[in-house]
Amino acid sequence: MQVSAEWAKPLPRLTRWIEPGPVGDPPDKQRTYGQESLGAAVRRGLSASPKELASKFLYDVEGSRLFEQICDLPEYYLTRAEAEILERVSVDLSSRLPQIRTLIELGSGSATKTEILLRAFAANRSLRYAPIDVSRAALEDSVARLEKQHPEIEIWAAVAEYENGIAALEAHDLGAKLVLWLGSSIGNLHRPAAADFLARIRETMSAGDRMLVGIDLRKDRNVLERAYDDRQGITAKFNLNLLTRINRELDADFNIGRFAHRVHYDDALGSVQSFIESRVAQTVHLRALDLEISFESGERIHSEDSYKYSFEEIDEVVGRAGLRVEHRYLDSGERFSLNLLAPASEPSSSQVPV
Repeated sequence: MQVSAEWAKPLPRLTRWIEPGPVGDPPDKQRTYGQESLGAAVRRGLSASPKELASKFLYDVEGSRLFEQICDLPEYYLTRAEAEILERVSVDLSSRLPQIRTLIELGSGSATKTEILLRAFAANRSLRYAPIDVSRAALEDSVARLEKQHPEIEIWAAVAEYENGIAALEAHDLGAKLVLWLGSSIGNLHRPAAADFLARIRETMSAGDRMLVGIDLRKDRNVLERAYDDRQGITAKFNLNLLTRINRELDADFNIGRFAHRVHYDDALGSVQSFIESRVAQTVHLRALDLEISFESGERIHSEDSYKYSFEEIDEVVGRAGLRVEHRYLDSGERFSLNLLAPASEPSSSQVPV
């Protein structure tokens, strides 16, 4: 494995770390991700009506750990469905894309499913893997594992939000690239925002580049709501951990026991909406922000959207971004889709689901 340190503290068995932002917390303890710090987001979101917080702040170290548990829950079918597709089609993807030399993954997390693709692509070419994630801890764990299991693959890791990480990586010669956006993370964005984001990724793509996007499909309300409100309460812990994080990083006094996890599927929007609901009327103090926030009993903080798509909705969002579905893969239960996207200016090929 080719290794060197760049802008970051050394790790055991160094890989190349690309960090476009500062490492560690600023003096005011407001960890900055992209354009808005946690403190700024909390001030704006909890002062709004209705209250809201961006889902990206759910993924601190504990949140990332809990999400890995969620992925193994019986109710959370998404991970298993996507892994089933990857196991079946990874060799086909590799042969379909002989030009690809770099796999960039947005929100890589543990990268366990990605290993299926890495094995297939590395079998017949020199390969570079560039995971991007806001959680350094998650990246450290996955990089350490991949170094041992796949020493033939060069790894460049970026601790960053998606676009900052891609911008930093683009300063280097990556060759033809496949951008991976798995796990239906696109569902966290409203559809117009999803199209805008894909359009910005499209601007970084050359003719030979491709993007592979996991997108969950519309289905029965009960199946969807159980996936985001499991019987063991792991998803509830994941959602409420956001308040624990605010307590820690912004010196707040949220009493976690006075709040509850709530989920609702809006069929018209096609979105599973997650909320943090105040069980009682109460006031919370955020000392680092010199801010006091009042809650009525039953008042909610909107913490996450998980949009589900029809094939027509996928095609519409992708088309607005200047991309096209070159190939679509489904799991055996037709619950989940993997969509291979190409720049729309290229000649069209079959889009029949496989």
